[in-house]
Amino acid sequence: MSEVFEMFSYTFMQRAMLVGVLVSLCAALLGVSLVLKRFSMIGDGLSHVGFGALAIAAAFNIAPLAVAVPVVVVAAVLLLRLSESKKIKGDAAIAIISSAALAIGVITVSVTTGMNTEVSSYMFGSILSLSRGDTVLSVVLSVAVLAMFLLLYPRIFAVTFDETFSKATGVNTPLYNTLIAVLTAITVVLGMRMMGALLISSLIIFPAISAMRVCRSFKKVIICSAIISVACFTAGVIASCAFETPTGASIVVADLIVLGVCAAVGKRG
Repeated sequence: MSEVFEMFSYTFMQRAMLVGVLVSLCAALLGVSLVLKRFSMIGDGLSHVGFGALAIAAAFNIAPLAVAVPVVVVAAVLLLRLSESKKIKGDAAIAIISSAALAIGVITVSVTTGMNTEVSSYMFGSILSLSRGDTVLSVVLSVAVLAMFLLLYPRIFAVTFDETFSKATGVNTPLYNTLIAVLTAITVVLGMRMMGALLISSLIIFPAISAMRVCRSFKKVIICSAIISVACFTAGVIASCAFETPTGASIVVADLIVLGVCAAVGKRG
């Protein structure tokens, strides 16, 4: 325990925990809606777009989050529009946008900076490298995402469970679908520094599915998902420091263990 307390006494670790807990909460809340709407892989697609944007920002020495956030938000809205057009299915739209963005990012890296430490951290995650500026921006955006979700919770609940009925009762469903996509895009970009482009979608999917195994009401699933997400993040970070394993992968393993436990408990119930 003394080693754990000593670990959290460092400034970089405090920054990592603050941003990580907030991003984990955002991902858990949005993940429930995305999983129920069968649009959970949007996180994976947007992470590839984020990697492309971050790679370009690194190549031209521009603030990474300032470039990635607006680019991924635009990609999220475009992805939503493509999936609603009925000309391209949702999974195909995700594949097209994510593959194209990843290819652009890889080419940009190969002809400019090469696969340096900064670019590698975007691919695999490196939460301990958060700067003071990144921390402030991440906290502000995370709080904004949480506030929007809680403020518009009744509408998001309605659109998630019965979009057709919500539309019939006068709810502006395209607006709230776009809002969910935009909030997801912001969360994905913020989470990439922690999890990396390859693992960020797990932060959205795992806690939501685990919570659905043991809870039945939407509100209980939301609360349970948030608790699981924060607990697994904390356990993953501690395990990462204790065993010198990658942070993102350690968090995913913690989520996987909890999913197994919740699945076993759900079967017995």
